[in-house]
Amino acid sequence: MKRFSSIILLALVSIFCANGLYAQSLEDQFAKLPSVKKVEVLDAGAFKAKYLLWFEQPVSYKDPSKGTFLQRVFVGNVSTDSSTVFVTEGYGAAYAQRPQYREEVSRIFNLNNVVVEHRYFAPSAPENLDWTYLTAENEARDLHRIITELKTIYGGKWISTGISKGGQNCVIYRAFFPKDVDITVSYVGPFCRGTEDGRHEPFIANYCGSESDRARVRGFQREFLRRRQTIAPLLDSLCKANGYSFRIPMNEVFDMSVLEFSFAFWQWGYPVDRIPGPEASDREMLEFLNLVSGPDYWQVENPHAPFFVMAAKELGYYGYDVEPFKDLLTIDSAKGYLHRIFLPEEAQNVKFNRRLSRKMDRFLRRNKCNIVFIYGQYDPWSAVRAGDRHSSTNHIFIDPAGSHRARIGTFDEETQAEIKEIIAGWLYE
Repeated sequence: MKRFSSIILLALVSIFCANGLYAQSLEDQFAKLPSVKKVEVLDAGAFKAKYLLWFEQPVSYKDPSKGTFLQRVFVGNVSTDSSTVFVTEGYGAAYAQRPQYREEVSRIFNLNNVVVEHRYFAPSAPENLDWTYLTAENEARDLHRIITELKTIYGGKWISTGISKGGQNCVIYRAFFPKDVDITVSYVGPFCRGTEDGRHEPFIANYCGSESDRARVRGFQREFLRRRQTIAPLLDSLCKANGYSFRIPMNEVFDMSVLEFSFAFWQWGYPVDRIPGPEASDREMLEFLNLVSGPDYWQVENPHAPFFVMAAKELGYYGYDVEPFKDLLTIDSAKGYLHRIFLPEEAQNVKFNRRLSRKMDRFLRRNKCNIVFIYGQYDPWSAVRAGDRHSSTNHIFIDPAGSHRARIGTFDEETQAEIKEIIAGWLYE
């Protein structure tokens, strides 16, 4: 028995040592990549090992004199022989540092998980935020540089994926570098054609929920506006208590929050029966609006400023239909709100260029890309989803009554199995 215990102990020590040497060896491989300036070992969580890599990227790929910045890349390692999920984040990626984080496709198929923070989102940003170089093409080039170097370590297939702007980003990346990855899973990714695209408003008015559901949403908005005199002081106190500051006067904050309500309500899939009725108190009305489309969205100091700049330049955004509320609003129109409220002063002259949206449409129609698109039926972003006429090797799944939270796991079991089978067919062919 004593000899058997000693053998077990030696075996365990050997395993621990092997894992330690494996982790150290992989860390050394990362450190030798040409663009990696720093490697940090993280709590592995569900992975065999996990790292934070800092890639040095040029601010401008055409003009090296513009300097460089460091971009955060999180690597959850299963095996260097395994395939890899490549998350092309559209915003900041601090969430990826959590030990429990794992992207859905990585979890389903037990694959490596790489998450790239988008350029210009802190801390992956140059000291001087020159908005000229915040473009979809430059971000695609960032991703290309990262994946090219990581492929010297990870030899399996690659799956690009992302959610919302990240879901848009993973497809834009394919348009610039179609051969970099083998598969793409795009979650709720919009493809707009203008700063205020124009397709979202009729979608909200005619397709989100049932007719009675839409009437209840509009009823809440109108009731909130009717109570301006009594709710406005409460809203003002809420903003002061939280230290919010705005470029627009408080009456416009009030109006814009109400206009945003229907978009945000359907985007995030709140239950209609939670909407306060006309018998609710002013405070109850404000609490619900604050939950769904609170005034913090309109603040001057907005961590999503890089996104708003890209939306104004080439990604596009949505507008508001003021007609159903015109008799109760203090503003005549919401046109131009993106520039007026969100854009930094130095980006005020930005004009929308449709070159990218045309490129995306051509790419999706003409190329066999192996893309799975996932959307929510009632998500307003589905108004600008990838089209059915796009390539036959792409598959579009729309979660019934779903929202911007639509994922593989939100579908019924039969549809989940179908999606997984499609991805597995590409992954293991």
